[in-house]
Amino acid sequence: MGTASSLVSPGEVIEDGYGGEGGEACEIPVEVKPKARLLRSSFRRGPRVIGASFKSTGSVDLEYAAEYERLRKEYEIFRVSKNNEISSMQKKEAKLDEENKRLRAELQALQKTYQKILREKESALEAKYQAMERASTFEHDRDKVKRQFKIFRETKEKEIQDLLRAKRDLESKLQQLQAQGIQVYDPNDSDSDDDQTTVTAAGTQCEYWTGGALGSEPSMGSMMQLQQTFRGPEFAHSLIDVEGPFANVSRDDWDAAVATLLQVAPHVPQALWSNTVRCYWIFTQETKAEMDVFTEKHSAVLRRLCEALGHFYLNVCFQEETADSYVVERKQEIERSSVCVLLLKSTVSSSVVEDCEEAFVKNPEGHPLVLYLRTEDDQGLTGATRQILERINAADKAGKIKVVDHGGSAEDGAALIFTQLEKMIKQELLGLEGADVDSKDSGLEEGREEDSGDVLWDLHDEQEQIEAYQQACSSTAAQLGFQRYIDRLNDMIAAPPPTPPLLVSGGPGSGKSLLLSKWMELQQKQSPNTLFLYHFVGRPLSSSSEPVLIIKRLTVKLLQHFWSISGLSMEPSKILEEFPRWLERLSARHQGNIIIIIDSIDQIQAERHMKWLIDPLPVNVRVVVSVNVETCPQAWRLWPTLHLDPLSPREVRSIVNAECQSIDLKLSRDHEKKLERHCRSATTCNALYVTLLSRMIISRPCWSQEKSMEQFLQCMDTMSLYRLALKVALSSLSKDRERHIMREILCLACASHNGVSESEVLDLFPDLDLPALSSMLLRLSRLCVVTLRCGLIRFLHLQAWEAVRLEFLGGGSNTATYREKLVHYFSQQLSQDCVTWRVADELPWLLQQQEDRSKLQLSLLNLFVSQNLYKRGHFSELLAYWQYVGKDKSSMASEYFDSLKHYEKSCESEDGMTRLANLYETLGRFLKDLGLPSQAVAPLQRSLEIRETALDPDHPSVARSLHQLAGVYVQWKKYGNAEQLYKQALEISENAYGGEHASVARELESLTVLYQKQNKYEQAERLRKRSVKIRQKTARQKGHMYGFTLLRRRALQLEELTLGTDSADCARTLNELGVLYYLQNNLDAAKVFLSRSLEMRQRVLGPDHPDCAQSLNNLAALHTERREYETAEDMYERALDIRKRALSPDHPSLAYTLKHLAMLYKRRGRLEKAVPLYELSLDIREKSFGPKHPSVATALVNLAVIYCQMKKHSEALPLYERALRVYEDSLGRSHPRVGETLKNLAVLSYERGDFEKAAELYKRAMEIKEAEPSLVCGNAPSRHSSSGDTFSLRGPAPVSHVQR
Repeated sequence: MGTASSLVSPGEVIEDGYGGEGGEACEIPVEVKPKARLLRSSFRRGPRVIGASFKSTGSVDLEYAAEYERLRKEYEIFRVSKNNEISSMQKKEAKLDEENKRLRAELQALQKTYQKILREKESALEAKYQAMERASTFEHDRDKVKRQFKIFRETKEKEIQDLLRAKRDLESKLQQLQAQGIQVYDPNDSDSDDDQTTVTAAGTQCEYWTGGALGSEPSMGSMMQLQQTFRGPEFAHSLIDVEGPFANVSRDDWDAAVATLLQVAPHVPQALWSNTVRCYWIFTQETKAEMDVFTEKHSAVLRRLCEALGHFYLNVCFQEETADSYVVERKQEIERSSVCVLLLKSTVSSSVVEDCEEAFVKNPEGHPLVLYLRTEDDQGLTGATRQILERINAADKAGKIKVVDHGGSAEDGAALIFTQLEKMIKQELLGLEGADVDSKDSGLEEGREEDSGDVLWDLHDEQEQIEAYQQACSSTAAQLGFQRYIDRLNDMIAAPPPTPPLLVSGGPGSGKSLLLSKWMELQQKQSPNTLFLYHFVGRPLSSSSEPVLIIKRLTVKLLQHFWSISGLSMEPSKILEEFPRWLERLSARHQGNIIIIIDSIDQIQAERHMKWLIDPLPVNVRVVVSVNVETCPQAWRLWPTLHLDPLSPREVRSIVNAECQSIDLKLSRDHEKKLERHCRSATTCNALYVTLLSRMIISRPCWSQEKSMEQFLQCMDTMSLYRLALKVALSSLSKDRERHIMREILCLACASHNGVSESEVLDLFPDLDLPALSSMLLRLSRLCVVTLRCGLIRFLHLQAWEAVRLEFLGGGSNTATYREKLVHYFSQQLSQDCVTWRVADELPWLLQQQEDRSKLQLSLLNLFVSQNLYKRGHFSELLAYWQYVGKDKSSMASEYFDSLKHYEKSCESEDGMTRLANLYETLGRFLKDLGLPSQAVAPLQRSLEIRETALDPDHPSVARSLHQLAGVYVQWKKYGNAEQLYKQALEISENAYGGEHASVARELESLTVLYQKQNKYEQAERLRKRSVKIRQKTARQKGHMYGFTLLRRRALQLEELTLGTDSADCARTLNELGVLYYLQNNLDAAKVFLSRSLEMRQRVLGPDHPDCAQSLNNLAALHTERREYETAEDMYERALDIRKRALSPDHPSLAYTLKHLAMLYKRRGRLEKAVPLYELSLDIREKSFGPKHPSVATALVNLAVIYCQMKKHSEALPLYERALRVYEDSLGRSHPRVGETLKNLAVLSYERGDFEKAAELYKRAMEIKEAEPSLVCGNAPSRHSSSGDTFSLRGPAPVSHVQR
């Protein structure tokens, strides 16, 4: 018998064939014997047995049926009982599972609690150890401070005894001198600078904190001084510390003078119009020989000179016989010219007289002038010639015309003209101050490296942006009714932060650039404290649309505003990554808003690089971008948007009338109505379409205007109108050759990277003369097709470029032909070793567009091409070219090094070796900037070897190589090697230049950073102070700081503007000019212009006008600088009197006048007179800004300082404590101002005898100072700090003034 388990398996379903319900099989432990054999035999199929009776068969069946029924019932009972058992067991199993889960959860909770307790135990132990360590450190510091105070006390007691003895000796000598009738010198009349030291009540100078162990700062109680040694005009409405040599300038005047130089309003000098030295020649048939000799022999020399410095050179001359055909062109070229040269002998023609009248008589101050007069004994001057000479002489009141009087041959005359022109171009146009161009160029480059150590922006890109802004501002369409958009822009900019970027949208040519330029121009006048960073994106694939160059330019301008550019990475990815960080760090230190404007941002090549726009901006930063509606990214459409609507009929009329009035043309009434009806659709009522249509109408003669207008009005969009304008421009030329050349010029400009220059066009078309080229460009510029920007012929609008591409280049299919022409031209220059910035800009880009990888790699391996791109900061382009040819950074480095090795074989002369060393250094710096220090070492070491061998081991260039090599070791954190190299470079620089040169300051700053990395703060602080002192002295005395060249140029421009009649604007310009001369330390010139400003304001505005107070204040500052204190005091008091009467009692300007007068009283030792002024200044600030403003805390500190000097410590203490609370609440507990105030309180507590409190306060002040992050280089100004009117211990000690 088998068991039930042998019949079915557990889990199997048993089906009952007799209608019973099925159940789940399970193992049955009891053996069952169901008599299965009999049951199976009963149902065995087979043949019936013959002879068996029915009865026997039926009885058997009944018997077995009963047995089966009994078994079935037993099975059912058994099955039900087992099912019940199974159900109960399942319930028990579920209950056990629940209990198991509960226990597991409790176990996990216990494990977490255990881990938490374990971590808390470890944290407690760590906190215990840290507390023990801090306690030990505090005990050590306290003991140290006690020892230092003990030394200080003993030292001062000895000094006091010595000084008392000296005092008694001096008193006895004084009595002897008075007895002898000798006049005694009064110390109060001394012209020594009282900002250098302040004496204590006993007359002893406190020197402990200037050189003692506690710190490097002077004692607050005994040696109070300004954070900056302020000299110069007032800081009106200022809330910022300005570091550097210009810290002592009025905020009003500073914003008017310097903001115009570094931000939106710097004007390109007309003497160097569009980056081109344009020499305009006026000559006669008698002096044509000199002109021909000059063109043949000397013109190429001047061209090489200018191109070596990044400028174009162009001789502009109109032949006497054809001059009458180019009247407009001649006048335009004279206006653009950099220098005009007049060659006279005996007779003159009418065209010569007209040009002389325009260039020499009407505007003799507009540009340098040269007069060449060829005199011969046998021939005198005619009446016309004598008359024009007399008129020129009468107009030259300033005597600026250079006269060359010559009686020899034409060759000698041309040589004399060349000598004069070369000197004039170097000194007056290029600012080389008469030095040799090669040495000066290297000097400029070296000076730039000394100041920054980094590669700056491309000045050509910067000039392109400036000219784009100026052209937009001067456009006729800029007079549109933009006021409603400007008001909305102002409202959106004034919205509370945080604000996303503001989107200015519109169709192509709707006037977005004009609106932004006009708005910037107005904002610059209304909000001088606002810093504008702007960029106008050009056509696609040009340099102006390269995202890395855009971000680098904006970063450099941002850093340049703070007079520092050190610390800027040149690696492309880091530039894009670090810009938001620079923006955040520097915006926190700027008192006004920072507005970033990017025009046509949708034209940028890589939109992903603009992701920083999506991140939250700092609270005082606003971003305005303009886009075309069709190409605006979807993510940007959620930003606040200002959409430019189509022009109204009145605005259309104003544009058309303005264009017609420019040529004195009056349209008929029917024509005006026809234009109004036409310019009503969305494509015909934008500013560009209307302007272009007006230009095309006025370009046609009056008799053909009706027919032409019908043709023009058939163009229903700007693109079709531009294509028609190209046909009109071609048809205006009379010769087929001229039409062909115009078409070729447009195609070359379209196929190039950034455009083509006039000199390049003249080289490409030898049979084209400049008058014809000037006429072509004038026609195209009148039709809004091209413009000259940075010396290059560029398209004025993107649609003009697209029209040329469609009309002349078959939609771009013929572009390769013209690019091949440009490749051939620039390759010729490259083969002649004439590598200019134009070759570096165009040739690699053209080869990349032509997909010629082999030639592209050869051009990149020309070391001068790569050097030019690197030094102009075009990192991203250079790396993109190498990536295109399939080379990574390491392979590129190897290729460059091999190429240099090959080039070295051809260098034998000293000049060649010098150039080779420069190339090796450039390669090393390039690789170091790219993060490849291991590969940068070899070229830098080779550069060092060459300079030591070819020049001299003590040559300054050797110091430069040592400096660069040390920078690599700093990256490797091999500080010992770097320190040794820096010290060698420092020694060489000191021997070569002396101890107060900018190169010495550079090495000191590098050593400072190195020591800070090694936590050698005392040594670093000592070197930093010495470096700051050198920087200040060189900046003030020699002008060796970025910006002085711009200041000089701006001063010359302003001087031209002051020659008109008396007006308030002229007086303001005179005041600005005086400040600029003051910045250049030219006090005599500054006094002249400030005095003229005061006199003019008194005449025009009246003696009681607030502007007169400004001039008086500035003059008083100038007299203070000259130590003419009585005159300065009188002017300050007059300025104060005017402002008291003209301004409200709580006006901030009144407070600052009070402050400067109080400072003068303090300088002269009249503390009693200074106290009420400081108190009044405090009251005004509280009323103006509120009691919790940082400016109020500054006034509190100033007043407390005065009380300390008067030994009124009990009155000074609450002022310090209140100032500390205000600083902590408004600026935070870790702000530098808090540290300065704590230091002041520490000194005050010490002088009151509370040494424990003094030590505690001083330690906290030092912790704040050490934790203060450095900004770029040196200490950065704070956003909320008052502009230098704070008495403080931070900052460098004042530089000694030289007796004038």
